[in-house]
Amino acid sequence: MDPELKTLILEQGNALSAFAEKYAAEMAMERKEREDLELRLSRGGIRGERKSDAQPERKAVGLFVKNGDETELKAMQVGSEPDGGYTVLPSMADAIRTKVRNLSPIANLARRVSVDRADSWEEPYDLTDIDAAWVGENAARTALSTATIGLLHVPLQEIYTSQVVTQKLLDTSMFDIGAWIEGRIANKFARTEGSAFINGDGIAKPKGLLSYATSTSGDSTRADGVLQYVPSGAAGAFASTNPVDCIVDLVHALRAPYRANAAFLMNSKTAGLARTLKDSYGRFLWYDSLAEGMPNMLMGYPVYMDEEFPDIAANSYSIAFGDFAQAYVIAEQPGIKLLRDPFTTKPNLLIYAYHRIGGAVAEGEAVKLLKFSAS
Repeated sequence: MDPELKTLILEQGNALSAFAEKYAAEMAMERKEREDLELRLSRGGIRGERKSDAQPERKAVGLFVKNGDETELKAMQVGSEPDGGYTVLPSMADAIRTKVRNLSPIANLARRVSVDRADSWEEPYDLTDIDAAWVGENAARTALSTATIGLLHVPLQEIYTSQVVTQKLLDTSMFDIGAWIEGRIANKFARTEGSAFINGDGIAKPKGLLSYATSTSGDSTRADGVLQYVPSGAAGAFASTNPVDCIVDLVHALRAPYRANAAFLMNSKTAGLARTLKDSYGRFLWYDSLAEGMPNMLMGYPVYMDEEFPDIAANSYSIAFGDFAQAYVIAEQPGIKLLRDPFTTKPNLLIYAYHRIGGAVAEGEAVKLLKFSAS
C-alpha cells in the first residue's frame, strides 16, 4: 500500500476514534445530568421540599412495580416467606403504622407487641389474688388459696388490599410510584384496622373494644372477659337532671391504679355535647388544649377523638374511659408483603399487599364504658 495512503487512513482512524470518545463522554455527561434532574424532581429537590428518609425504599418499590425488578427489593428485604413475596423494609412498615395511629387513637394508646413467626400472641395473667394471713410466731400455718391463672390468646388475622396501577402511570418516569403505592396501602390499612380495634367481632379480624359483653357489676364480682359500663341515666342522652353525674361515676368506676394514665375516647359529635357539660357550680368540665398538639381535657383527663365510636343513641356505648395501654393489646407481624400481578388486569398492573395483625382486650378492669341508657 502506498505509504501516503496508509498514513491518511491511520490519521482518519485516529480522528474517528477521538470523535467517538468525545461523543461518548458528552453523551454520558448529558445522561447523568438528565438522571440527576429526574431524581431531583422526583424527590422534590428543585421545589425545595424536604427529602424523604424512605427514598431508597420507595425507589425499590417503584422499580418492582414498574418492571418487576426485585434486585434492590431483595437487597433490602427483612424477611421472606416460602409462598413468595418480600417483606417491605421496616421503614415503610413504620410509616404505615404511624398513619394507622393518626387515624385510630386506640392504635396509638394500646400496647403493641411484635410476633415474628407465630400465628398468635399468648400471655398468662392472674384471674384472682393470692391469700395472706396473720399468724403468731409458733402458730400453725394453714393452707392458703393461690391465684388462678388464665391465658390471653390473641390470634393474628390477615388484612389485605390491592391497587391497580395504570399503564400510563408505569410509563411516567417522573411519577413517584413507590410513594403513591405506599400512601394508598397505608390509608386503607389505617381505616380498616382502626374500625376493627373498636367494632371488630373477632371473626377473621381483631376483636374490638365494643364487642365484649358488658355488665354493671364491679371488678370484684364481674366475670372475666366482661367489661363494666356506667349508665348515663337516660336512653340516648345525658340525664336531664345532673347530667354530669354519669361522667363522674365513670371516672371513679375505674380504680385508682388505672386512673393515673387514663384517657377518654369518643367521636367528635359526642365530644361536642360533652364540652357543654357543667357542674353544679356552673363550671365546664371540658377544657380546651392550651398547646398545639396536646389533647383537650375532660375532668382533668385527656380526650382523644376516635370516629369509630358510635354517635349517642339509645343503649349506645359512645364513651370509653381507661388506661388503654393496659386495657387493649395489638399483636402484629412486622413488615408488609407486596406481590406483583401483571396478568389479572393487563395491560395494567395489580399490586397486592397484606400483613397480619390481631387485637383484643388484655385487662378488662382497665377500661369502663358509658352506656346511654336509663340503667
